[in-house]
Amino acid sequence: MPTTVAIIGAGPLGRWLALSAARAGYRVLLEDVMPLNLRHAQEYIRQQLGPELVSGANRSGAAGPSAPLRSAQDDKAFSSLAQVDSSCLSVAFVSTIEDAVREADLVIDCVPDELESKLEILWLLDRMAPPRTIIATPTTDLSIADLGSCTNRADKCIAIAASPQALTAGADPDLLLRAAPATSEETAALVCEFWRRLGFRPRVERMQG
Repeated sequence: MPTTVAIIGAGPLGRWLALSAARAGYRVLLEDVMPLNLRHAQEYIRQQLGPELVSGANRSGAAGPSAPLRSAQDDKAFSSLAQVDSSCLSVAFVSTIEDAVREADLVIDCVPDELESKLEILWLLDRMAPPRTIIATPTTDLSIADLGSCTNRADKCIAIAASPQALTAGADPDLLLRAAPATSEETAALVCEFWRRLGFRPRVERMQG
Protein backbone atom coordinates (compact mmCIF):
# COMPACT_ATOMS: atom_id res chain seq x y z
CA MET A 1 0.00 0.00 0.00
CA PRO A 2 1.43 3.42 -0.88
CA THR A 3 2.21 5.54 2.15
CA THR A 4 3.88 8.59 0.60
CA VAL A 5 1.97 10.51 -2.06
CA ALA A 6 3.39 13.32 -4.20
CA ILE A 7 0.99 15.85 -5.71
CA ILE A 8 2.39 17.90 -8.59
CA GLY A 9 0.70 21.31 -8.82
CA ALA A 10 -0.76 23.27 -5.90
CA GLY A 11 -3.80 24.71 -7.66
CA PRO A 12 -7.37 23.93 -6.54
CA LEU A 13 -7.15 20.23 -7.42
CA GLY A 14 -3.66 19.79 -5.98
CA ARG A 15 -4.39 21.37 -2.63
CA TRP A 16 -7.69 19.50 -2.34
CA LEU A 17 -5.92 16.23 -3.08
CA ALA A 18 -3.17 17.01 -0.59
CA LEU A 19 -5.65 17.71 2.20
CA SER A 20 -7.83 14.69 1.36
CA ALA A 21 -4.87 12.32 1.18
CA ALA A 22 -3.44 13.61 4.47
CA ARG A 23 -6.81 13.14 6.16
CA ALA A 24 -6.83 9.57 4.81
CA GLY A 25 -3.56 8.89 6.60
CA TYR A 26 -1.02 9.37 3.82
CA ARG A 27 2.19 11.33 4.06
CA VAL A 28 1.84 14.02 1.37
CA LEU A 29 4.32 16.19 -0.52
CA LEU A 30 2.71 19.01 -2.51
CA GLU A 31 4.86 20.59 -5.24
CA ASP A 32 4.58 23.81 -7.19
CA VAL A 33 7.26 25.98 -8.77
CA MET A 34 5.29 29.12 -7.87
CA PRO A 35 5.81 30.22 -4.24
CA LEU A 36 2.49 32.04 -4.25
CA ASN A 37 0.64 28.84 -5.14
CA LEU A 38 2.30 27.05 -2.23
CA ARG A 39 1.36 29.85 0.16
CA HIS A 40 -2.26 29.73 -1.02
CA ALA A 41 -2.21 25.96 -0.56
CA GLN A 42 -0.83 26.22 2.96
CA GLU A 43 -3.46 28.80 3.87
CA TYR A 44 -6.23 26.63 2.40
CA ILE A 45 -5.11 23.54 4.29
CA ARG A 46 -4.71 25.50 7.53
CA GLN A 47 -8.23 26.91 7.17
CA GLN A 48 -9.66 23.45 6.53
CA LEU A 49 -7.88 21.88 9.47
CA GLY A 50 -8.66 24.68 11.91
CA PRO A 51 -6.14 25.66 14.59
CA GLU A 52 -3.63 22.92 13.83
CA LEU A 53 0.12 23.21 14.16
CA VAL A 54 1.62 24.93 11.11
CA SER A 55 5.37 25.24 10.86
CA GLY A 56 7.95 26.29 8.30
CA ALA A 57 11.38 24.88 7.60
CA ASN A 58 14.25 25.71 5.29
CA ARG A 59 17.54 24.13 4.42
CA SER A 60 19.42 26.05 7.06
CA GLY A 61 17.15 25.14 9.97
CA ALA A 62 13.66 24.92 11.38
CA ALA A 63 11.24 27.67 12.31
CA GLY A 64 8.39 27.62 14.79
CA PRO A 65 4.67 27.84 14.08
CA SER A 66 4.67 31.63 13.98
CA ALA A 67 7.49 31.95 11.47
CA PRO A 68 6.50 33.76 8.24
CA LEU A 69 6.75 32.02 4.91
CA ARG A 70 9.81 32.96 2.91
CA SER A 71 9.47 35.42 0.07
CA ALA A 72 10.12 34.67 -3.60
CA GLN A 73 13.52 36.31 -3.25
CA ASP A 74 14.55 34.18 -0.30
CA ASP A 75 16.21 31.01 -1.53
CA LYS A 76 13.45 30.25 -4.05
CA ALA A 77 10.69 30.26 -1.42
CA PHE A 78 9.84 26.86 -0.10
CA SER A 79 12.84 25.33 -1.83
CA SER A 80 12.90 22.70 0.88
CA LEU A 81 9.89 22.32 3.15
CA ALA A 82 7.01 23.96 4.93
CA GLN A 83 5.12 21.56 7.10
CA VAL A 84 1.49 21.30 8.18
CA ASP A 85 1.44 18.63 10.84
CA SER A 86 -0.73 17.25 13.60
CA SER A 87 -0.83 13.90 15.35
CA CYS A 88 -2.23 12.18 12.24
CA LEU A 89 -1.81 14.65 9.36
CA SER A 90 1.31 15.41 7.35
CA VAL A 91 1.60 17.72 4.34
CA ALA A 92 4.98 19.04 3.20
CA PHE A 93 5.32 21.78 0.58
CA VAL A 94 8.20 21.64 -1.91
CA SER A 95 9.17 23.67 -4.95
CA THR A 96 10.86 21.03 -7.11
CA ILE A 97 9.53 17.82 -8.64
CA GLU A 98 12.70 16.02 -7.59
CA ASP A 99 12.05 16.82 -3.92
CA ALA A 100 8.41 15.79 -4.25
CA VAL A 101 8.93 12.37 -5.84
CA ARG A 102 12.19 11.25 -4.24
CA GLU A 103 10.38 9.00 -1.71
CA ALA A 104 6.95 8.81 -3.34
CA ASP A 105 5.07 5.55 -3.72
CA LEU A 106 2.33 7.27 -5.74
CA VAL A 107 2.44 10.53 -7.69
CA ILE A 108 -0.54 12.40 -9.12
CA ASP A 109 0.00 15.30 -11.50
CA CYS A 110 -2.38 18.26 -11.69
CA VAL A 111 -1.14 19.82 -14.92
CA PRO A 112 -3.54 20.87 -17.71
CA ASP A 113 -5.20 18.00 -19.58
CA GLU A 114 -3.30 18.71 -22.79
CA LEU A 115 -1.03 16.32 -24.66
CA GLU A 116 2.10 18.46 -24.52
CA SER A 117 1.73 19.19 -20.81
CA LYS A 118 1.04 15.55 -19.95
CA LEU A 119 3.94 14.23 -22.01
CA GLU A 120 6.32 16.70 -20.39
CA ILE A 121 5.26 15.97 -16.82
CA LEU A 122 5.23 12.19 -17.29
CA TRP A 123 8.71 12.35 -18.81
CA LEU A 124 9.94 14.30 -15.78
CA LEU A 125 8.23 12.05 -13.28
CA ASP A 126 9.55 8.92 -14.96
CA ARG A 127 13.06 10.35 -14.94
CA MET A 128 13.05 11.55 -11.31
CA ALA A 129 10.89 9.10 -9.38
CA PRO A 130 12.12 5.76 -8.01
CA PRO A 131 11.31 2.71 -10.17
CA ARG A 132 8.58 1.60 -7.72
CA THR A 133 6.61 4.86 -8.02
CA ILE A 134 3.15 4.68 -9.58
CA ILE A 135 2.02 7.57 -11.81
CA ALA A 136 -1.69 8.41 -11.83
CA THR A 137 -2.67 11.19 -14.21
CA PRO A 138 -6.10 12.86 -14.40
CA THR A 139 -7.27 12.97 -18.01
CA THR A 140 -10.65 12.70 -19.68
CA ASP A 141 -9.45 12.82 -23.30
CA LEU A 142 -5.94 11.41 -23.62
CA SER A 143 -4.97 7.75 -23.99
CA ILE A 144 -3.15 6.33 -20.97
CA ALA A 145 -1.66 3.70 -23.29
CA ASP A 146 -0.05 6.42 -25.40
CA LEU A 147 1.07 8.42 -22.36
CA GLY A 148 2.46 5.39 -20.55
CA SER A 149 4.35 4.22 -23.62
CA CYS A 150 6.41 7.42 -23.43
CA THR A 151 7.81 6.30 -20.06
CA ASN A 152 9.94 3.40 -18.89
CA ARG A 153 7.19 2.31 -16.49
CA ALA A 154 4.08 1.74 -18.59
CA ASP A 155 3.05 -0.94 -16.10
CA LYS A 156 2.86 1.71 -13.38
CA CYS A 157 0.79 4.31 -15.26
CA ILE A 158 -2.97 4.71 -14.90
CA ALA A 159 -5.47 7.43 -15.79
CA ILE A 160 -8.01 9.09 -13.50
CA ALA A 161 -10.93 9.72 -15.86
CA ALA A 162 -12.47 12.68 -14.08
CA SER A 163 -12.24 16.44 -14.44
CA PRO A 164 -10.73 18.51 -11.61
CA GLN A 165 -14.13 20.10 -11.04
CA ALA A 166 -15.82 16.72 -10.64
CA LEU A 167 -13.19 15.50 -8.20
CA THR A 168 -13.13 18.55 -5.95
CA ALA A 169 -16.92 18.87 -5.93
CA GLY A 170 -17.16 15.37 -4.51
CA ALA A 171 -20.80 15.07 -5.58
CA ASP A 172 -20.33 11.72 -7.30
CA PRO A 173 -18.40 9.06 -5.34
CA ASP A 174 -18.14 6.81 -8.41
CA LEU A 175 -14.74 7.20 -10.05
CA LEU A 176 -13.47 5.68 -13.28
CA LEU A 177 -9.83 4.67 -13.63
CA ARG A 178 -8.53 3.75 -17.08
CA ALA A 179 -5.78 1.15 -17.31
CA ALA A 180 -3.70 0.49 -20.41
CA PRO A 181 -3.00 -3.09 -21.53
CA ALA A 182 0.45 -2.66 -19.96
CA THR A 183 -0.86 -1.38 -16.60
CA SER A 184 -0.24 -4.03 -13.94
CA GLU A 185 -2.97 -5.42 -11.72
CA GLU A 186 -0.95 -4.29 -8.71
CA THR A 187 -0.91 -0.70 -9.97
CA ALA A 188 -4.67 -0.73 -10.52
CA ALA A 189 -5.30 -2.25 -7.09
CA LEU A 190 -3.09 0.24 -5.24
CA VAL A 191 -4.63 3.27 -6.95
CA CYS A 192 -8.13 1.92 -6.29
CA GLU A 193 -7.25 1.58 -2.62
CA PHE A 194 -6.00 5.17 -2.54
CA TRP A 195 -9.31 6.50 -3.87
CA ARG A 196 -11.34 4.25 -1.58
CA ARG A 197 -9.58 5.75 1.39
CA LEU A 198 -10.54 9.18 0.08
CA GLY A 199 -14.20 8.14 0.08
CA PHE A 200 -14.70 7.26 -3.60
CA ARG A 201 -15.94 4.10 -5.28
CA PRO A 202 -13.32 3.49 -7.98
CA ARG A 203 -13.68 1.01 -10.81
CA VAL A 204 -11.11 0.10 -13.43
CA GLU A 205 -11.77 0.07 -17.14
CA ARG A 206 -8.99 -1.70 -19.03
CA MET A 207 -8.30 -0.65 -22.59
CA GLN A 208 -8.06 -3.34 -25.23
CA GLY A 209 -4.66 -4.05 -26.68
